[in-house]
Amino acid sequence: MSPTRPTKPRVFIDADVLFAGAASPTEQGASFLVLRLAEITLIEALTSEQVITEAERNLEAKIPNALPAFRHLVHRCLRVVRDPDPQDLQPYGGLADPKDTPMPVAALRESCPWLITFNTRHYQPVHPDVSVLTPGDFVTRLRELLAHL
Repeated sequence: MSPTRPTKPRVFIDADVLFAGAASPTEQGASFLVLRLAEITLIEALTSEQVITEAERNLEAKIPNALPAFRHLVHRCLRVVRDPDPQDLQPYGGLADPKDTPMPVAALRESCPWLITFNTRHYQPVHPDVSVLTPGDFVTRLRELLAHL
């Protein structure tokens, strides 16, 4: 019998983190680091179609020269999952800002205990099975987890 292997941390990435990672002028930012951790398979990063659309629209409007980096990050770092159906959102009314409710619902559906965003206030109150963290706070949490291995 083989020993139980710890599973990789699963995170759900919000649009603002994708935007910041793609637009980052350096590789030292926490958003870029979270995406890089997914690229090298230390974590499993997921996002939804809605998040991709929002991030791409914002980059196109504000920093169009960052679109190639964005597309590279999406392709190499993320697993894109379908958006929750409208009827799937109904039991979670009040879980987050109404326009943002699909993100924690998708995180729950995909068993992601962490939702990474800069807009933590948009996700209050959140479901008890999902922690909403900024990229920097997630990196700190990951360091703590690794220190205990």
